Amino acid sequence: METAKRSWVKAVLWNLIGFASMCIVGLIMTGSVAVGGAMALINTALGFACYVAYERVWARIAWGRGENSHG
Repeated sequence: METAKRSWVKAVLWNLIGFASMCIVGLIMTGSVAVGGAMALINTALGFACYVAYERVWARIAWGRGENSHG
């Protein structure tokens, strides 16, 4: 079972990786640290919220978990 705490930790770590990569992409694409950073921050915030919601929904779905699942 995926706990809420585990989902949050996974989301934070994944989004730190995503933030770093988006900062680099934003800088390359715009040539501006400020614009690239703002793009990365917005993308990270949206991605974080979506990831946590997605993980929590799937944590409640029994399908595919083994003997308690039906399918």
